[in-house]
Amino acid sequence: MDEILRVENLNFEYPDAPVLRDVSFTLNKGDFLGIIGANGAGKSTLIKLILNLLPCPKGAITLFGEDISSFKDAHKIGYVSQKSNAFAKNFPATVEEVVAANLYSQKKLFSRYTRADRDHVREVLSRVGMDGYLDKPIGKLSGGQQQRVFIARALVAEPELLLMDEPTSGVDAANAAAITDIITDLNSRGMTIVMTNHDTPALFKISSVLLIFCEHGNGEFVKKTDLTLDEVNDIFAGRRKHHHA
Repeated sequence: MDEILRVENLNFEYPDAPVLRDVSFTLNKGDFLGIIGANGAGKSTLIKLILNLLPCPKGAITLFGEDISSFKDAHKIGYVSQKSNAFAKNFPATVEEVVAANLYSQKKLFSRYTRADRDHVREVLSRVGMDGYLDKPIGKLSGGQQQRVFIARALVAEPELLLMDEPTSGVDAANAAAITDIITDLNSRGMTIVMTNHDTPALFKISSVLLIFCEHGNGEFVKKTDLTLDEVNDIFAGRRKHHHA
């Protein structure tokens, strides 16, 4: 198996509160990690640490076999935040421009946007069901449509690891279902996914491994095949102890 992500004895605290304590897990290519926990439990903080948006004061994070402090292949990681779908209606960018912007980080300075680039943007928009919206202003779309565009924006760089922080938050049921289908399809094609979601049953259904933040602040890493949803809820509530996966 190809190791994608390793987290070892990770600890993190904000000035007013600790949120992560001795968190450890390993993901291999094709794993789908669902992160479950109450608000403030550390779900988003963990994703920010993996993205190197927050310093890692205690513990270790390894990406594709390389320590995070020296990791340079940012294009291997895609990220969709829970606030992506929050554009003002008059935001001056089209769907194509929003998605294409994530290609520029891989291009040399002053490189032109080519026909091949445009075709690639169209292809990833097609994968998320938004290929008919290329020239639409991003601010004119619904929240769910905007979120699908931001998934396409992450995919256009062809990442190997996709981090998603509550991608269906604030999205209507139809778009939430469409986004879930997109994510499960990506995983079925071999993409490694880390995802938080406030909807525990939905996340339990589509993930292969779980990281459960229970009330005492550390993360319990388990294989979904070892548990029922009721047992997951018991761990979340601190009513059940178990062995790590």
